[in-house]
Amino acid sequence: MELIEKALEFESRKMTNMTTSDRVEASREAKSLILALNEIYKETKDPEIMDLMKLLTAKKRKIEKRLNGISPS
Repeated sequence: MELIEKALEFESRKMTNMTTSDRVEASREAKSLILALNEIYKETKDPEIMDLMKLLTAKKRKIEKRLNGISPS
């Protein structure tokens, strides 16, 4: 599926040397991917999709920590 490919590409993307606007954009992209994957998961109950959503959520949280001024640790 195209959506899963986009999610995997986003997950493998480097998040270093990003500007604040890049982080905001990445956070929004992660949110939309997670919500779209969730709709598919509701129908299929595929555990691989759940694992992918968990990875994206973890990456999104790291981005948002940095946006809010909390150093990632």
